[in-house]
Amino acid sequence: MKRVIAVANQKGGVGKTTTAVNLAASLTATKRRVLLIDLDPQGNATMGCGIDKHSQARTSCDVMLGDCTAVEALVPVEYGSFMLMPSNQDLTAAEVRLLGMITGREFKLRNALKPVREDFDVILIDCPPALNMLTLNALVAADSVMVPMQCEYYALEGLSSLVQTIEQVRASINPDLEIEGLLRTMFDPRNNLANEVSAQLVQHFGNKVFRTMIPRNVRLAEAPSFGKPALFHDKESRGALAYLALAGEMIRRDDLPSAPV
Repeated sequence: MKRVIAVANQKGGVGKTTTAVNLAASLTATKRRVLLIDLDPQGNATMGCGIDKHSQARTSCDVMLGDCTAVEALVPVEYGSFMLMPSNQDLTAAEVRLLGMITGREFKLRNALKPVREDFDVILIDCPPALNMLTLNALVAADSVMVPMQCEYYALEGLSSLVQTIEQVRASINPDLEIEGLLRTMFDPRNNLANEVSAQLVQHFGNKVFRTMIPRNVRLAEAPSFGKPALFHDKESRGALAYLALAGEMIRRDDLPSAPV
């Protein structure tokens, strides 16, 4: 396992940041070297890792604008022992400046990550809930896209837009980009609609749908307020165990390259 994974979905509230933070901790627990990049101006992944987003000298904004190198912006996460490239509201200004550039604006993150790619087994990028210039930079820099989504009607509509965007990026800029997998989040098996949408996902995307489902879980929801992944908030919780299972599923997929994915 050695790749850059963008955690993306233009729909908000589907568990992107929860997935990015908890998967980073879970992969680190399997002895992988992990970097988490917060590319959302809200800085929720930064806060969820116990890092004060307002007191960072260097952030992903500085990296995107070329004001510092990726290495200079990295900070260690106490709970999880992975590295974080933090973010805050300044990233909004970075996007505005990127939009004003004539050439090369979509390659900023890819170029910035080149010097550090070999230092990590997995680089996770927490994308903003929009198909904007920041998300485009993530898709150009990534090898694959993980799509967290709730199993509800509107999620399917949003998914089709994201898949179209991925195909456009693959056709024009990043031919190696693929879908890492679709992750069903906040899943309640007692909900008939959730089960119906889940079945449709498997029917259309097959093995691209992770077998692991992330349940609705109080411990998972409250962990960010303690500034730590669920694994360090309550390691026995269903949420923490689900993300450990997801990390295990990803590693097993890598160990079976000939298997359909």
